[in-house]
Amino acid sequence: MARHNREARGTDQRGFDYRVSYQPDWLQVVKVTRDLESGRQSTKTLFRNPGWREQPPGQRVRTRVNSPEQGVDFEITVNDPRQSVKRIIVETTATRDDGTEETVVFTLEDYLPPPPKPPDDGGGDDGGDDGGDDDGGG
Repeated sequence: MARHNREARGTDQRGFDYRVSYQPDWLQVVKVTRDLESGRQSTKTLFRNPGWREQPPGQRVRTRVNSPEQGVDFEITVNDPRQSVKRIIVETTATRDDGTEETVVFTLEDYLPPPPKPPDDGGGDDGGDDGGDDDGGG
């Protein structure tokens, strides 16, 4: 059974705050891409999942991104029984201070690795002498 969504916060390259609701075993990162006044593009990591994939995420995952001060609020649901979707790109618009709209692109990626293996505690069979009588004699 999939785990419940988690909540996180992030700030983009223009200082706008976001809330992200995410499935902890699916979403690794949310990136936001905007056009700058200079004509160049800027991509910033809005959120990075601090966890590991502890179990399969389930066949349906939901992610919501919300920034009330910009009027951005969307939720995507992916029905992916084979768990083959690795990236979703959402292109939306945000309202600028002057009332015009600008395009904002969000990239949601799933490359969440499993947790690292615990270190060997030294309690296993290392092939060394266990103190027993190995010479076969009595």
